[in-house]
Amino acid sequence: MIRLVVADDQDLVRGGLAAILAAEPDIDVVGEAASGAEAVREVVAREADVVLMDVEMPGSDGIAATEAVLAARPQCRVLVLTTFDLDEYVAGALRAGASGFLLKTTAPAELAAAIRACVGGELLFSPTVTRRLVEAYLSGPAARTGSADRLRSLTDRETDVLTAMAQGLNNAEIAARLYLGEATVKTHVTRILAKLGVRDRVQAVVLAYQCGLPPAP
Repeated sequence: MIRLVVADDQDLVRGGLAAILAAEPDIDVVGEAASGAEAVREVVAREADVVLMDVEMPGSDGIAATEAVLAARPQCRVLVLTTFDLDEYVAGALRAGASGFLLKTTAPAELAAAIRACVGGELLFSPTVTRRLVEAYLSGPAARTGSADRLRSLTDRETDVLTAMAQGLNNAEIAARLYLGEATVKTHVTRILAKLGVRDRVQAVVLAYQCGLPPAP
């Protein structure tokens, strides 16, 4: 069972999300929180695997709460859920270490699937957010501050996989593009993270862009 905490300052939204997700056979909603600080307490106390984190909450906002959650329980994954897709929120979620950024318009089935994928190590963004994020990196030369030397430890196939990850593809999509089995893709991802010395796919993708992957069109 995936242990989930739902954090949103609106009672109706929080309760609705909790009720919808609790109906999933493999998701256990172990806690709810109305503020960032409460979210951190619930995640630690309930040993949560994932937290759905609203951005705008009283006291500590969702971005600061994400940092605090991961500092207190590094194995937890954070999915930022908001009504907005503003670039500063996306950038803030990435810097804080979130594993995904989804809009509240996401369908319930897609949200449940996102939670499962998040636990499996996927990097998840709504399609519009992914497109804007990629465009921002490609148009911002200041973002490409990393040295390509950091990528030299990767094999050609691992570089292909990392490039696809940076373009927003999930494991199944990478497998289809590169004519690989999904299990093989997962193995490549695990090796990429180890070789680059990063915690998860988010950090790997940020590093990829900093080092010039994917190449600008």
